[in-house]
Amino acid sequence: MHIRKATAADAPIAFAIRREAILTQCAGHYAEQDIAIWTSGEMSESFALRVADAFHVAEIDGRVVGTGMIDLAYGKIDAIFVRQDWMGHGVGRALMNHLERLARDARLTSIYLDATLNAAPFYRRLGFAGEATSTYRSSLGVTLACVPMTKPLAPP
Repeated sequence: MHIRKATAADAPIAFAIRREAILTQCAGHYAEQDIAIWTSGEMSESFALRVADAFHVAEIDGRVVGTGMIDLAYGKIDAIFVRQDWMGHGVGRALMNHLERLARDARLTSIYLDATLNAAPFYRRLGFAGEATSTYRSSLGVTLACVPMTKPLAPP
């Protein structure tokens, strides 16, 4: 597996992986109509710019199988999505380790994220803490329950 900084050319596959992950992993945790809204529409120009600016991708045999991003100004991790056929193979963990390393190199003392209800156990296994449920408001107009989580970082 190789993890690299994403480019604008990665935006379409990142968007497809995001949609697939939400449809397969969030089912049963969120209402069907909310998932339908959350995954509706086409890829926007702002999404493509965000991919080029802040995303990292995991590749296996030259094929993008996962995404993730970190805002190094604030320590916010987002967009951790893995292709369904690569779930459970360490892709998400490898992406998280990579993003944490970037955060440590940037001298951040903690990182945080808003976990979907289905993903909170995964993040807890990686050392994140958070139990309370909050609200995430999607740019598409859907409001979803999430679990705000934080993780302190040891210096590099």
